[in-house]
Order: sequence, then structure tokens, then C-alpha cells
Amino acid sequence: MNKKGNITIFGRELIDEQPIRQIERCITSEHDIAVLNADAHYGYGHPIGGAVAYKDKISLSGVGFDIACGNYAVRTDIPAKETNVQKIMDEIFRRISFGIGRPNNEPVDHPVLEKVRLAEFVPQRKLYSLAKDQLGTVGSGNHFVDLFEDENGFLWIGVHFGSRGFGHKTTTGFIALSRGMSFNDRAREGSMDAPPILFDISSNVGQSYIEAMNLAGEYAYAGREMVVKKVLEILDNPGITYEVHNNHNFAWREEHFGEKYWVVRKGCTPAFPSQKGFIGATMADDSVIIEGVECDTAKKALYTTVHGAGRIMSRTKSAGRKKWIRGRDGIKRLMTIKKGDIDFDEVKQKMNSLNIVLRGSDADEAPECYKKLDEVLKYQGDTIRILFRLHPVGVAMAGSEVFDPYKD
Repeated sequence: MNKKGNITIFGRELIDEQPIRQIERCITSEHDIAVLNADAHYGYGHPIGGAVAYKDKISLSGVGFDIACGNYAVRTDIPAKETNVQKIMDEIFRRISFGIGRPNNEPVDHPVLEKVRLAEFVPQRKLYSLAKDQLGTVGSGNHFVDLFEDENGFLWIGVHFGSRGFGHKTTTGFIALSRGMSFNDRAREGSMDAPPILFDISSNVGQSYIEAMNLAGEYAYAGREMVVKKVLEILDNPGITYEVHNNHNFAWREEHFGEKYWVVRKGCTPAFPSQKGFIGATMADDSVIIEGVECDTAKKALYTTVHGAGRIMSRTKSAGRKKWIRGRDGIKRLMTIKKGDIDFDEVKQKMNSLNIVLRGSDADEAPECYKKLDEVLKYQGDTIRILFRLHPVGVAMAGSEVFDPYKD
């Protein structure tokens, strides 16, 4: 662990210079405290895997576009070996909607929708239809619905995603407000290395952002609950014997070192003493259930740990560039413009050899695109302990073939 000024860095040798420069830019005063976890990588205005504590500000850049993205895992009372994983994964991929902008093929209802309809921050009310259509859907990228087997042979369900289009539209609206425009105006997001967008918590826009963020957080939790509920239905509603639900991409009012702060964790799992967390690995490696531990290092870390293995290869480098092109027959097809470094057929063969059922995904989510979770966790030291190791048996993710914006 290295420390520079008010920044504590775990696993410095695993982290590129770009996220380190980003977290340094996020420090705006001598009162700010920052942490960079070992899975840290480049993000928009704020590194993924970085946490910052502000005395009187709240960071839109630290919360990001996928407000309250998080992980939810439940242990069932059925043995994984007695589960027809191929059949279950087929049903998961058929019945749960994956992909960018995807509406739910099986619409669901939840009390959070009424809260959106009557949102305290009035501009969010116009997002009601979007929120209703996408509740219970899973995004793209590293968002997933997985089945796992633990050391005792029991089957777990694990999901990872956030507030979908509702959170994204909320964020872009506040970016516009930060530039003196209206919530519904379109504003440029800015460069990856732009200074973080910070709101004074005593300002009207700061208070409105807190209200809007909290509602998006409730929406994200509801979505994960609905997806897990649907998987349980597919499994004929087994009993639940353990569950963990946590989130990142959020800002919390907390006390550290005897002072009150607004702590933003972008791609960081809160890990206060005895607090449980579900941390996903790559599609081929074991995920873990962890518990926060009280110690001096954990205090310096703002009781924060990793949220995953941490990306080391960009999506473009791994998967190449693709574009929808209309052929002479009038049909649009996804065509490869530039080949990436990852052969996805080889990835699928590897998954098959490991007896992991893969549905969807693409080369940009290959295990080679990430660090190893065990190595990353090693650098977090004694701030956490592992309670359960979860071996993947089924993985479902959005892939480029899942969502065609010209057809769906």
C-alpha cells in the first residue's frame, strides 16, 4: 500500500498511471480523502475502483451514469449438481431481457414505479415510461446473470447491473444542469480526463441531485430483486438460505475520522466491519462473498474494497470495431470493421472445457480482459475476509448479437 497526500492506493503495481492521475484530480481541497483499490482502471472523470470523501460536495462523476449499479447474490437450498444448468440458462436468456436500451419482454410491476411517477425531483417524472419499460432488464458490458456452485455444493444466483436508462437519463440531465442548461437539454459528457463534476451540497442543484440519486438507487435495487425473483421462478421457487445485496456508483453520508463526509464510491464495494458484499470475478473465475473487517488499514480505505477483478484491456482492443451495415437485400447486419485481439470462438471453447454454460457475451468480456480477482483481493490486505467462494456454472451476458437497435 502506498500513500500520496490524502490518497491511499492499494496494489500500485497493478494500476496504470491514468486512473492515478484521475484520482489526484478528484482531490479538490486539503480536507478531501481518496482511495484507489487494486482493481482500479480508467473511467469518465473519476477512476473506476476509486472512492473520495468530500466535506461539502457531492460528485456526479464519482456516481457516474449507472447510478447504484450493484451486485445481488442468493444461495438456494438445492444442489447445483441436481440442476439442469443448460436448460436453466436457456430459460434465463430467453425470459430476461439483456442489452442496451432493451425493454422488458415480460413487464413487471414494483412500488418503486409509483415513486418515479411522483418523483420529488419533478423532471424525473418524465422518465416514468422508460423506467417502467426497463424495470427488471439487464444492461450490456460486464452486467450479468450467473449461476454458481459454492464449496458445499449449493446453487447460487448472482446478478450485476444498475439503474439502466433511468439512471443514465438522470445523470445526463444533471450534466446539462451543471452547465447552466435545462435538465432535458443535451450536453456533451466531456473527456475522460475532464475535472469531476461536483455540486455543493447546500445548493438547490446539489439537494436535487441527492434526491434524484436516491430514487435511482431504489430503482436499481428493485430491478435486481425482480431479476433474481424471475430466476427463482425458472428454478421452481427453491428456498433462499442466504442473501447479499450491495451497490457501488453511489454517494453516502458517512462519518470518518470523527468528521462527516459525502463518500462517493465508483466501482467500489462498501465494506464496513461485518458488512457483507458480493464481488464478481471474470466469467471463468470464482466470485466471492466477503465481509468487512475492522482494522487501521480499513479505516484508511474508508471501509471500501474492490467491486470486481478490474479491466486491463479496452473493449475496442479486445473485440475490435463493429458497425451495423445494410446489405443489398435491405437487411442490416453487424459487421466487423476492425478485428480485435480476442478470438471469441476460443473463449467459448474454453468455457465449454470448464463446464461453464455461456449465453450471450462477446470478446470484450473475455477473462483475458481482466485482472485475476484473487490477486486483486490480496492487495486489499486484512480489510476484508472471504466467507464463500462461488464457482461459475452458468453465465448470461449481453452480446453484440443480443440487441439489434434496428430491429427491437
